Amino acid sequence: MPSRREFLSAAAAAVGALSFPGVLAAQSSANSGSARNALAAVSPLTKLNNGVEMPVFGVGTYALPTFQAAEVIRFALNNGYRLIDTAANYGNEKEVGEGIASSGVPRSDVFVTTKLWLEHYGYDAAMRAFDESLRKLKLDYLDLYLLHWPQPVDFEKTIASYKALEKLYADKRIRAIGVSNFNADHLQLLRDRTEIVPAINQVEVHPYLSQEAVVKANDRYGIKTECWSPIGGIFTNHPRDAANVVHLLEDPVVVKLGQKHRKTPAQIVLRWHNQHGRIVIPKSQHYERLLKNIDIFRFELSAEDIAAIDGLNRNLRGGPDPNAFDLAAFKAAAEKRRSALD
Repeated sequence: MPSRREFLSAAAAAVGALSFPGVLAAQSSANSGSARNALAAVSPLTKLNNGVEMPVFGVGTYALPTFQAAEVIRFALNNGYRLIDTAANYGNEKEVGEGIASSGVPRSDVFVTTKLWLEHYGYDAAMRAFDESLRKLKLDYLDLYLLHWPQPVDFEKTIASYKALEKLYADKRIRAIGVSNFNADHLQLLRDRTEIVPAINQVEVHPYLSQEAVVKANDRYGIKTECWSPIGGIFTNHPRDAANVVHLLEDPVVVKLGQKHRKTPAQIVLRWHNQHGRIVIPKSQHYERLLKNIDIFRFELSAEDIAAIDGLNRNLRGGPDPNAFDLAAFKAAAEKRRSALD
């Protein structure tokens, strides 16, 4: 008798078979334990500033429970995903690595990102943390390694950490290096003190937060913009006001465009990002949503559609302000969340 996990996986694959011809066969083969013939990658590639090619669409793993992570990653890879994004602070690198290993997709076909956490900033600490992330992921190298946040109160540690990434890159242990949550001024400070221009700046971007200054700085320096919380999940995962939760995907403009194109609101927003040339890593542990999220490359938004979504910007940040975020702020926020659950 199949396990509950196998049953759910097969059911979700059946739902997605109409969206991706071959999904059901690929998933059935994976579940049966026979030789795996992974579905071809769905996402197009983009070229980073060092010549490395990276998928423009992937799956994020923030807040992905450890008991689900391996199965979700395996399912995603067997259904066309090739970009996997995790972080030391997410606490699921081990399970993400298990999912990659069990997927049957060749390691060379998977683009794996993880991030250095604030507690491990500093040159030597960063070197040790990198080795620990590789050990948990059970990988020989990383495709992309990011500084998770700037440290405005101690930018010297940020510089030292990035220099460790430069050394790891020179030693060919990382294919590309970058940063996350850096504002334009942080990027300038980093460029003044280091040798390698980041390949990626992963920041919160969605229709309610366009981050125009950051995106322009990224473009000016030849840095690709990668978007976390691209469909506004941060608002529902961590609402500022539980009695007044922001639902980006219920915005009338997005809903109307979904009806026009016969797509879900999430697909509309993800396609908007894609047509702006950005990389996206929406997270979901729901198989049907994973299949729908990546099914965005067979329709086009018009210039008028894109302009309508552009006009939704409210400068509404769901996550922390990088200018006011550090390890102490993280610990205080974590304690506040724990207290709210007690």
